[in-house]
Amino acid sequence: MSKYRGTPKKLIDYLYEQDKEKVFEITEYKEKRNNKQNSRYWKLLSELSLVLKIGIEELHFEMLKNYSKRYEILAPGCEEIRGIEYYEKKSKIIRNGKEYTVYHVFTPSHELNTSEFAILLDGLMQECKNVGIDTRSPEEIKREEALYEI
Repeated sequence: MSKYRGTPKKLIDYLYEQDKEKVFEITEYKEKRNNKQNSRYWKLLSELSLVLKIGIEELHFEMLKNYSKRYEILAPGCEEIRGIEYYEKKSKIIRNGKEYTVYHVFTPSHELNTSEFAILLDGLMQECKNVGIDTRSPEEIKREEALYEI
């Protein structure tokens, strides 16, 4: 099945037209971050990276740790987790006589919706302001310049 998006009424109408033996899964649609947010994020991240003399990927991971959604998972003590992009080991615990490793898993920026990405971008902007980087968008700069023109 290809993805189908719509209001509850449209989805119900669509489902009534489908093969009655098929099984469907419905999840709420949440808009992903937009290109404007993404461009601004990576531009500011690049500027901060240069000022702090930190690699951009390392800095991106720090921003995710500080401003992205975080989950905690347990893995058997000797197992390394695979297939997860951004995570870090936090501790080891014993449950029912077995050792587990606690991991914090951070949601990648490309999986954040617009409001979640806004939190990430706001956090980055604050980090930039803390080291003196101008965080105004080109539109904001033009508006401010227009105010001072005679």
